[in-house]
Amino acid sequence: MKLAEALSIRSDLQKRINMLNSRLKKSCTVKEGDTPPEDVHSLLKELDSSLKRCRELVYRINYTNMHATVEERPITEMMAERDMLQQRVRIYHDVIKTLVDGPDRWGREEKVVRLLDVPAFRKDADRYSKELRELNLKLQQINWEIDLIEV
Repeated sequence: MKLAEALSIRSDLQKRINMLNSRLKKSCTVKEGDTPPEDVHSLLKELDSSLKRCRELVYRINYTNMHATVEERPITEMMAERDMLQQRVRIYHDVIKTLVDGPDRWGREEKVVRLLDVPAFRKDADRYSKELRELNLKLQQINWEIDLIEV
């Protein structure tokens, strides 16, 4: 199984677990004399099975990410870089919005002075956004090339 397939299955399992949670909440209490929409014991059994499978899959995904290397870098290092780039891009876009819109806490009489050059800062934000897109594409490609490690 490829890493990308495992990631897709994990996503489906997480959705299923959330759905089971919702179904359990609807079925765990009823008015006296009524019957629950579903058997809670069957739901709990299915939840246990899904959680076990998800745990095993997450472990194998994490193990693979730690041990598989691309260009002499572990995948987890690339993922950490991606996470920080995402955060940087989000912050840069927030700062650009503030630079363009201006703060709303001052009165009309007060003059606003920008401490950053908007076009230059936008250029930096665009550069980081491009790096993020390229890294995301590289990670997606890697996920379809790397086999999930048996543990």
